[in-house]
Amino acid sequence: MGLWSTKSMASLQNEATGEGENTLKRALGATNLVLLGIGAIIGAGIFVLTGTAAANYAGNAVVLSFILAGLACAFAGLCYAEFASMIPIAGSAYTYGYATLGEFVAWIIGWDLMLEYLLGASTVAVGWAGYFAEFLRKIGIPLPSQISGAPFAFADGHFTRTGSLVNLPAMLLIGLLTIILVIGIKESARFNNVIVFLKVAIVLLVIVFGFMFVNTANWHPFISPNEGPGKYGWSGIARGGGVIFFAYIGFDAVSTTAQEAKNPQRDMPIGILGSLAVCTVLYILMALVMTGLTPFRNLNVPNPVQVALDAAGPGLAWLNYFVGIGAILGLASVVLVMLMGQPRVFFAMARDGLLPAVFGKVHPRFKTPYVTTILTGIVAAIPAGFLPIEELGTLVSIGTLLAFVIVCAGTLVLRYKRPDLHRPFKTPLVPLVPILGILSCGYLMWSLPRQTWERLVVWMVIGLFIYFAYSRTHSKLARAEAAGNTSA
Repeated sequence: MGLWSTKSMASLQNEATGEGENTLKRALGATNLVLLGIGAIIGAGIFVLTGTAAANYAGNAVVLSFILAGLACAFAGLCYAEFASMIPIAGSAYTYGYATLGEFVAWIIGWDLMLEYLLGASTVAVGWAGYFAEFLRKIGIPLPSQISGAPFAFADGHFTRTGSLVNLPAMLLIGLLTIILVIGIKESARFNNVIVFLKVAIVLLVIVFGFMFVNTANWHPFISPNEGPGKYGWSGIARGGGVIFFAYIGFDAVSTTAQEAKNPQRDMPIGILGSLAVCTVLYILMALVMTGLTPFRNLNVPNPVQVALDAAGPGLAWLNYFVGIGAILGLASVVLVMLMGQPRVFFAMARDGLLPAVFGKVHPRFKTPYVTTILTGIVAAIPAGFLPIEELGTLVSIGTLLAFVIVCAGTLVLRYKRPDLHRPFKTPLVPLVPILGILSCGYLMWSLPRQTWERLVVWMVIGLFIYFAYSRTHSKLARAEAAGNTSA
């Protein structure tokens, strides 16, 4: 058995059309998929990370950071769309890696996706808690600081105590959404659809009315002078792109639901590319409005949109309540999609024997991977309750970027190894698009802080230990190969 053994396309396509007790329910159409993508993408990027990236890294040029991240996502999204239409089963980048680059690379992606989805849910839950606490304060119900903030902050390379005990709202949100996800994918999608329509309407209100109050003097200088590595200037724009890349992982989460799509060959590319296009435009417009309403240095807060609207004076005060509601609903839908993505990666890995069989159990009534959904909720709630949003966000970004690099490489490999395969959607301009995806995502990874790289290495070392201690010997593919060699 080799580390580079790949799953055959025939076996993957059989799994996609299989029936049985541990089969997920196909209930999602193209509209559901686009809205799931928008539900995941529009949230942390607009309501939280735009302010952090502008104030700490890119300045007014955070617009260019969004364009840079959006281009990298477009290249990766085209590669995802080809895979998702060809291999329409749960698992996302993990499954694509298994089909093209081998079991060892697939494990690395699967372990990396745990970092992406688990901490992604935690990150956005922390942002949600900030808006929720501010909204309650404005209506006269302030939450005690001891239960509404992270007990630790990170500055100058060190963790310090904040005086809080736990971020209870963030943990309760994850618990509630975990229950919704156990009940069913269709019910979760309906809940998400309602929220998406509401938050997109609120984002459009802020853009339309916000442009009326923009002070163009706030946009000068557009690219601030560099103040050190990753601090304004072009290096700051790149680092800002790496940080806010986290805000784009929604289309990646769409691909994890391929086994629950009614017509995945047609609908997965629509869901992935449609949600990405809509959200990139809204991100750029929102960043222009926010930096136009107030100097970018004022936006390093948990609720930057509300701070920008307050700076415009009484003319936009009425929008603040709507933004509070939109952020609360919008960020909740992002957490929902992140919590939905992770159990489906667990499900795929358990199906292949790389994780214990209990991770692949499907609820007999709801037809959802309920064991891993509950486990995901418990694990995601812990960092949400105790860690600051900045550290969580950079870890999620580097995990996401690594997965995208591997998917782009996998597209190239499969084009040359299996040019005969039927591809309902083809990535255009191969090899140019996959190579640009690898280079752009790799550049954004390189721009992230050294501490983030160190934590990624530690996480990967833990994953490699588990792979060689358990997964390699329990792999169904390895056992099948061993049986074949013995009989031969």
